[in-house]
Amino acid sequence: MKNLLYIGNVLELRGGAPTSIDRLAPLFRKEGFPVRTSSAKKNQLLRLAEMMTSIIRNKSWADVVLIDTYSTRNFWYAVLTAKLCSKLNLDYILLLHGGGLPERLKNIPKLSASLFKKAKLNIAPSLYLFEEFQLAGFKNIEYIPNSIFLKDYTFKARKNLKPKLLWVRAFAEIYNPMLAINVLEDLSKEYPDARLCMVGPQKDESYKECVSYAESNKLPVKFTGKLTKQEWTDLSKEYDIFLNTTNVDNTPVSLIEAMALGFPIISTNVGGIPYLVKDQETGLLVPPKNKLAILDAIKSLLENSNLAENLSRNARNQAKKFDWKIVKKEWKEVLLD
Repeated sequence: MKNLLYIGNVLELRGGAPTSIDRLAPLFRKEGFPVRTSSAKKNQLLRLAEMMTSIIRNKSWADVVLIDTYSTRNFWYAVLTAKLCSKLNLDYILLLHGGGLPERLKNIPKLSASLFKKAKLNIAPSLYLFEEFQLAGFKNIEYIPNSIFLKDYTFKARKNLKPKLLWVRAFAEIYNPMLAINVLEDLSKEYPDARLCMVGPQKDESYKECVSYAESNKLPVKFTGKLTKQEWTDLSKEYDIFLNTTNVDNTPVSLIEAMALGFPIISTNVGGIPYLVKDQETGLLVPPKNKLAILDAIKSLLENSNLAENLSRNARNQAKKFDWKIVKKEWKEVLLD
């Protein structure tokens, strides 16, 4: 088995939402791969320093370096660590995350070409990113989807729905959590029993903004903070509709999990979402930042039990494709090559 040095933001150890490195590193170890990871440092400069130091210290041990590559500010971790790998003649594989990566390709083409073309391989977790990178001329690109353990998600067929909404994501501005609260505020005028539960850790000031607005307007919003997978999937049984309000996205695991649980999903149609959720078949897609479109979608589910049940069952069937039993075979082919 090859020795893997995995570079990424290890957030779960310090109370954040689990990232790709948090999920994949233990899975690779269970498949027999020796894995070392970096970094869990909270301070960004210290995190970068530890990432760079880890590469230098493990240059003789590592057969390949895996690097989580995001489209936000963390993009620069990938740029700098990949450059160091090149100088040390270390093979690196980039794991692509974030619906904003195509904009990086357009806005900084020379840097992007240097980063992505020198990679042994670029792994896209969505067909959206796979196609965008192919269109940009990259041939060293493979599609391996995000995965779940399907057995961990008890399916509940949802048919006759109540206006009980569930939102699961880290509180970050790009995920537009306030939109969910604005939707509930208007929905409550027609459906006084409407409720919203928001699950996820605080990532920026959007959390305080949401809590403050909900409290000052006396809205029935439940903020749980970060929950374990078991805790939030148990909680999910009390809710009927899953909302995803993001402005930028790729292939969020939370949507795959919602599908596995049998939720009728309402999501914005940004980035890789339309490649994951097919409108009117496995969920309902709406334009970003469009409160009225979400309200209409909710009402259509509340008033049409056949639509709700079809979406629920189709979503579960779609989620089966992302079971780790299937996805791990694709990872083994790449890592053993």
